[in-house]
Amino acid sequence: MSKLLVVAAHPDDEILGVGATIASRVQAGDTAYAVILGEGQTSRAEHREEMSQSVVEELHRDTLAAAAHIGFQKIYFENVPDNRFDSMDLLDIVKKVEKLVRELQPDVIYTHHKGDLNIDHRITYQAVLTATRPMEDCPVREIYTFETVSSTEWNFAYGDYQFAPNVFVDVTASFRKKLDAMKEYHTELCQFPHPRSLKCLEVTAQRWGSVVGREYVEPFELVRSVKMY
Repeated sequence: MSKLLVVAAHPDDEILGVGATIASRVQAGDTAYAVILGEGQTSRAEHREEMSQSVVEELHRDTLAAAAHIGFQKIYFENVPDNRFDSMDLLDIVKKVEKLVRELQPDVIYTHHKGDLNIDHRITYQAVLTATRPMEDCPVREIYTFETVSSTEWNFAYGDYQFAPNVFVDVTASFRKKLDAMKEYHTELCQFPHPRSLKCLEVTAQRWGSVVGREYVEPFELVRSVKMY
C-alpha cells in the first residue's frame, strides 16, 4: 500500500487531473491526501478583497463533498491568493509543500504539468519539485504530472512544455466517481463544449483510452521514479 498526495493549485484541479486514478488507488488500499494551495474564486472579482469570504467557504465545502466521492483521507487548504501565486516568493509556497511532505511522508505525488497556461499551475509544479529534492531523507519515490483541462491544452505548448503522457491509468471502473465528484463543484462545472463539462471530461478520458486500447484513461507524465529492490 502507498500513501498518495495530490498537490493542486485550485479547488477542482484535484478532480480534473487525477480524480478517477485516486479513486481506483484508494479502492485498492492506498491512502490519499490532497492539498489545495490556492483559495479559489477571488481572481474573478476585479479586486481580490471584493470577493465575499462566504463564496470561498462555499467552494471549499464543495471540495470536501467532492473528496468524499473519491476517498481522500483529508484535504488541506492553504489559501494562497487565487491566480496570484506569482505575487508571493516561491520559497513561501515551497515551504507549504515541504511541511506537508514532512507530516504525511507520501510515497507518490501528483501535481500540475509545467507547461500549463495557468501561472498558479506552473508555480505549483516548481514548488513541488523544489520541496521534494531527491535527497536521502526524501520520502517521495514517484512524481507524476497530470493534465488539467482548460489549462494544459489551452497553452498550445510545444517541445518540452507540451503535455506528453507516458503513463496511462485505466480508470474505467472508477470514472463515474470522478464525474460524481465534479458535480459537487457548482461554480466550476461548465456546459458543453467547455472542457470542464461532464461531457468533455468523458470524451477526454475516452480519447486517452483510445491511445492505449482502453475505455477510459487518465494520462500522466512521470517526472521521477526511484526504485528500491
